Amino acid sequence: MDEQKIIKVYIDGNEYDAKEGETILDVAKENNIDIPTLCFLKGINEVGSCRMCIVKIEGVNGYKPACMEKVFDNMKVRTNTEDILKTRKNILELLLSNHNKKCLTCVRNTNCDLQNMAKKFGIETVRFEGKMTEPIYDDSSLCITRDTSKCILCGRCVNICSKVQTVNAITKAGRGFNTRIEVADEFPISNSTCVGCGQCVVNCPVGALKEKDYISEVLKALNDESLHVVVQTAPSVRAAIGEEFGMRIGTLVTGQMVAALRKAGFDKVFDTDFAADLTIMEEGTEFIDRIKNGGVLPMITSCSSGWVTFAEKFYPDVLEHVSTAKSPMEMMGTIIKTKYAKDAKIDPKKIFSVAIMPCSAKKAEIIRDELKVNGMQMVDAVLTTRECARLLKLLNIDLADLKEENFDLPLGNATGAGHLFGATGGVMEAALRTVTKLVDKKHPEKLEYKELRGLRGIREATLNICGRDIKVAVADGLSNVRYLMEKIKAGTIEYDFIEVMTCPGGCIMGGGQPIFNPNKIARNKVKLLRACALYDADKESKTRISLDNEDIKKLYKDYLGAPNEGKAHELLHTRYHKQDVYIK
Repeated sequence: MDEQKIIKVYIDGNEYDAKEGETILDVAKENNIDIPTLCFLKGINEVGSCRMCIVKIEGVNGYKPACMEKVFDNMKVRTNTEDILKTRKNILELLLSNHNKKCLTCVRNTNCDLQNMAKKFGIETVRFEGKMTEPIYDDSSLCITRDTSKCILCGRCVNICSKVQTVNAITKAGRGFNTRIEVADEFPISNSTCVGCGQCVVNCPVGALKEKDYISEVLKALNDESLHVVVQTAPSVRAAIGEEFGMRIGTLVTGQMVAALRKAGFDKVFDTDFAADLTIMEEGTEFIDRIKNGGVLPMITSCSSGWVTFAEKFYPDVLEHVSTAKSPMEMMGTIIKTKYAKDAKIDPKKIFSVAIMPCSAKKAEIIRDELKVNGMQMVDAVLTTRECARLLKLLNIDLADLKEENFDLPLGNATGAGHLFGATGGVMEAALRTVTKLVDKKHPEKLEYKELRGLRGIREATLNICGRDIKVAVADGLSNVRYLMEKIKAGTIEYDFIEVMTCPGGCIMGGGQPIFNPNKIARNKVKLLRACALYDADKESKTRISLDNEDIKKLYKDYLGAPNEGKAHELLHTRYHKQDVYIK
């Protein structure tokens, strides 16, 4: 491929090198020149709809959007003239005139691109007042809510949903003043193709989309003296929640998080990483059984609830490929309300089990009938990382000021393999460690599968297990998953084992994680920093293979029996079924 030609571009009188084919905004960003944007997402939403990035080009009439205008040799651009600033301010006021301005009661208050822009331009009053677009409020979903009174029609959510996740649950409809973001055919979102992943939420620049809030239910339980309230925390939460308390991206705050939750009033603080080790035992032995006994291959992981919903709605024919192992959250919930309840002599109906997750889709997972045991829901409430931070702040708990504490045992003892579940490729790495040791009966020479890490949407590796070459793949982001599912449908897939994560980057970039401005902080930088925190936690662990977790061994010996058999299979496995959509 030919190298891009280097040309000269002049921005505000200064000369810069640029590559032919780049936009003015590209060149500006590369040279730390701030041009405001509201709708722009690199490679995803480059539509110029907000017009906040307008610039003047010498010799060209009118204003041009910097995000779409390609540079040419000796181009001369002005970004901050008096008339440009005045026009941007007018555009901003027009956006605000059709926006619900109750900022103090908005979940995005102080972390809103529109609010920050209004402050930057010194807007204290909005001159343009008049008829506003009729709002739609939709809280039919168990995962997210929509409030179009706050929508600025930037289109980010639409293109994230269609291009990155290929779900197409929402679309832009109407023209002119009647333009709106809506669910296809005006159905409630609960009846759409939505999988609850929340990528629309973390990419919305305002508060038009947010996670379904369950803080009040958890507070009510914490204040109910008749309930025994326990909490579990997912691997990726500890690598991100510190950001909500002003800490650097990728700061691992495990001990402080535990201390904060204990201070909040939870009776026990457990680690979902323990259940991740348990999941590997079940999923790993299931995979070995499929290899040895001619089971359906490739086997696909089932930890990501958004992916399971995606399969049920779009690819029901591949459900036989999906592992029957429940997710770590559900396994932990099940052990809490069975073995733990029995040992602690507590009626499981008096246990209120909370899960802190990076994922909004988990809110729908907990009510699934196929995951209940004896008709009882195993997890009672899911809070996202953001909700957990809001809960702690409501209780005047500053995580950053606390001394580290340890999880409650035995359901707080996890291996390094359990920590890896938060990063894309981590489930596969953890599984390969245990599967290799189970088959070879010795400590595996290879613990880190770096070929399964990184930013590429699909990664692969080949290794020898059970006397044959096993080809594995990792896919994150549903567009990449769809590519693999189409190959399975066509019968051309060449893998034996596939790890799937709904969100690009895996759980560290889940729909419930702290929101950052992708145009201020590079998305890939956030992925790497959060993932590296979990990789470091794995490296520093004394035990790095799920099979070697002594408390997991004891759980099987005392209660579950053999992995993927008998009681273990009864409690920790399930089946998923086709879901219909667009039903009024």
